[in-house]
Amino acid sequence: MKSIHERTTLNNGVKMPWLGLGVYKAEDGREVINTIKEAVSAGYRSIDTAAIYENEEGVGEAIRQVNVPREELFITTKVWNDRHGYDEAIKAFEESREKLGVDVIDLYLIHWPVTGKFTETWKALEHLYKEGRVRAIGVSNFNIHHLETLLEEAEIVPAVNQMEYHPLLALPELHAFCKEKGIQLEAWSPLTRGRIFDDPIIRSIAEKHGKSPAQIILRWDLQNEVVTIPKSVTPSRIRENAAIFDFELDQEDMDKINSMNKNHRFSGDPDTFA
Repeated sequence: MKSIHERTTLNNGVKMPWLGLGVYKAEDGREVINTIKEAVSAGYRSIDTAAIYENEEGVGEAIRQVNVPREELFITTKVWNDRHGYDEAIKAFEESREKLGVDVIDLYLIHWPVTGKFTETWKALEHLYKEGRVRAIGVSNFNIHHLETLLEEAEIVPAVNQMEYHPLLALPELHAFCKEKGIQLEAWSPLTRGRIFDDPIIRSIAEKHGKSPAQIILRWDLQNEVVTIPKSVTPSRIRENAAIFDFELDQEDMDKINSMNKNHRFSGDPDTFA
């Protein structure tokens, strides 16, 4: 991967940028608009939001303000836990689409696997996909057993599974399962809010390459073939996070970072959160 404009091809042929911008906790209005404008100026083309973030309207306004054609942008949003079920998910999608001000959403995800409800919600997403109202559909926070349950009834295999993913939570079994099924793994909270920036392994590799700890972690994501969406509202960090295409980690670097895995979560466990 030599450019921020490189994309992975999802299982339905849709191309998704390897690097995107997460806007969790970016305040609706001026903050999220300015953040997206800065990111697009730095080369980002993928923006990840969700209904629960309450900033879809600002994301939509930013889409209209940036000097980039809509077809070059890749917009992801998600259905929240209180909107599961066929009819409710269809309504939730339309609300998000209207707030974003777009005709078609690029990727629509089930945000969390609410027990006993997500298979019915998936049927709604399949309907939206068949109607052409969304270019790709997927899930977020689905462990292997969630995916197995979904696939028993699904007509369409999820294109993406978005998970908390970082060197302390590398999810090797889940990653292998997703690859086997043709599901693209995507990392949320890849930088753990800076909690592992002082780890000796990360710091030594950063010094070796003359890069920041954040850049090392994001490059590790990409070389593991994991789409990544670091979040920031700080212009310098947005640009720093994008400057990861002019170097490459060698196998020794990758092995050292892979060895850090402790199956440690900083956020909710999909088996208990929803």
